[in-house]
Amino acid sequence: MMQKTEKNSIMYKLVLVSIVIGMIAVLLFSFSRPRTQVASVPMGNIAPVTRVEDILKRVMPAQMEDGVIKVAVIRNLSYGDHTRLFISGCILEGIALGFEVDTFVTDGDNDRCQKYIAQAIAANYDGIILSHGGAYTYDALLPAVEKGIKIVTFDSLPYKDGNSNNEILQGVTSTAQEDHALAELSLDAIVRHFDESRQPIRVFRTWMGPDILPLDIRKTVFDRYVAEGKIKEIAVIAPDDHSDPRGGTQAALAELLPRFPEGTVDAIWGSYDELAKGCLDALNEAGRTDIVIMSIDISDNDMDLMRASPNIWISTAAVDPKLIGITAMRLIAMKFAGEPTPDTYFLEARLVETALLDSSVNMTNIAKVVEGWGSERGVFDNFAWMDELKAITHTY
Repeated sequence: MMQKTEKNSIMYKLVLVSIVIGMIAVLLFSFSRPRTQVASVPMGNIAPVTRVEDILKRVMPAQMEDGVIKVAVIRNLSYGDHTRLFISGCILEGIALGFEVDTFVTDGDNDRCQKYIAQAIAANYDGIILSHGGAYTYDALLPAVEKGIKIVTFDSLPYKDGNSNNEILQGVTSTAQEDHALAELSLDAIVRHFDESRQPIRVFRTWMGPDILPLDIRKTVFDRYVAEGKIKEIAVIAPDDHSDPRGGTQAALAELLPRFPEGTVDAIWGSYDELAKGCLDALNEAGRTDIVIMSIDISDNDMDLMRASPNIWISTAAVDPKLIGITAMRLIAMKFAGEPTPDTYFLEARLVETALLDSSVNMTNIAKVVEGWGSERGVFDNFAWMDELKAITHTY
């Protein structure tokens, strides 16, 4: 046993000596090779590297006092596709501009929304983007304005007493989709789908509210079409739980359908795409193909469902939800930079017909089939400092 151990020890020493000899040889070879001379460049001739932080400190010094610019995005709706795309636009644009972005989704709970607003103010965020704030918006955001926090809202009510005819909260920009146009496009699609002799068209109206501003606005247009004799409201379909609009609407319509046999209803007006999806689920489950859907809002998931049921879900009127988020973040950046911003801004609506949506169309290339579909270029981006930031972050 000892002899075997001694032999192993001798072999180990021989291997070790061989490794050392090899290392010495490599070193000698390295030092014997001619060296490449590297020219020295005076440091004064090297252009300084511009950092995002440097630009932000120059352009937005007040917000950069603590070394970082923070924006809170508060979305007072459920986390559906439209919310996901809106938040994506906010986050991507915020990152492109060098900001930190935190997002909060309330599932349409107004109490929680007000709580998040108060928390964002207490946490000293530099900016707040509020989506779908109710009649409390003015009062809830007033402490933020008094504290110097910059505010952009979407589909909210930053007006005194929650009345859009009253004064807007000073310094706030209120953005919205063209909700009157969205309603008109979708309702005109219903009217055009049927022969004029069929008027008034018998319609189920989907609904969430009141006090959800865009849906409230859309309903006023619906009421006008009823008054004009173009359509007739047969029933209202509304989810009990606003945190699950699709499932709640599906359940509501499934309960309603047996009371309306084929030939008694012509169309469903989906005033919000999550409601339209719930209606489609209920129609498919019941095997009903006699009722068509015209809706508002769009997403990749919506387009998949529209393609799968092209004879039921005929069209939708929409604004790119990602562009809504991008626009809001650019307006916040403009406020940080001291650029003038409008009190209100409306994003243009377009009609998307299912017949145009071949399998290659999605939210990134929908402009190829929908003329005038919004592009982010030209939307509040004509600033040298914005170009500088995006040149560094390699984004547009």
